[in-house]
Amino acid sequence: MVIAGANIQRGRGAGERILEIIDKPIEVIDKPDAIDTNGFHHGIELRNVDFSYNDTPVLKDISFAIPKGRTIALIGSSGVGKSTIADLIPRFYDVKGGAILLDGIDIREYKMESLRSLMSFVTQETFLFNDTIFNNITLGRPDATEEEVMEAAKIANAHDFIMQTEDGYQTITGDRGIRLSGGQRQRLCIARAVLKNPSILILDEATSSLDTESERIVQDALSKLMEGRTTLVIAHRLSTIKAADEIIVLHDGQIIERGHHNELIEIEEGVYRKLTRMQHIA
Repeated sequence: MVIAGANIQRGRGAGERILEIIDKPIEVIDKPDAIDTNGFHHGIELRNVDFSYNDTPVLKDISFAIPKGRTIALIGSSGVGKSTIADLIPRFYDVKGGAILLDGIDIREYKMESLRSLMSFVTQETFLFNDTIFNNITLGRPDATEEEVMEAAKIANAHDFIMQTEDGYQTITGDRGIRLSGGQRQRLCIARAVLKNPSILILDEATSSLDTESERIVQDALSKLMEGRTTLVIAHRLSTIKAADEIIVLHDGQIIERGHHNELIEIEEGVYRKLTRMQHIA
């Protein structure tokens, strides 16, 4: 009875939290005259961006650009605002000050569905449903053919392990993908992103929870996915971002260093240089 009572208490607490989320007002909405994007042509720009959570400053006067086809990497300790930037670009939140522009137009002018249709996200948290591998991959493109799904899985280094499962692409993944390993779940998410064929890719600590061998396989899949795409990468393992077109170092919500890997490692007493030495990266 004690156990049952504890379960009821936890259930009640979870229910209350769910109701709090449901009752919370929607803060990010489309403008009445919001427009569709006309594709993606030039780049993304953060211009003097400020952001706060509950009046606590998180980002302070952040400015940088991601030209089309380039890769920009964000690094810094936990809580400095890296993931917040990744959340602001698709308008999961709106900036408190400054603006984010896509092709020179403030993203608040676009319809959110149209804006987000240009993007795919791969994070350390894998989102899989208790459904078939096939249906999990086609989540963003339910009209995809079997051939397209298999090609996406091959690019994501997922096809071989899928074919070794009990029912191949019709194998049930289990709740939140519990029947698969972390690396396998991540590769299905990458296959999903490949299938969507996004113009803009946001990678938020996509390999941080994996063991060394899984990370190598997933990183190879990510490299294929990034080819020719406009990419924002958040990573704590610097070996994965050495080739980025620009690396931006954040501290206390501000940009303190920026440049290419070879430039940053030359800065005496620089934060990036110190981090590379800690991770034994030349």
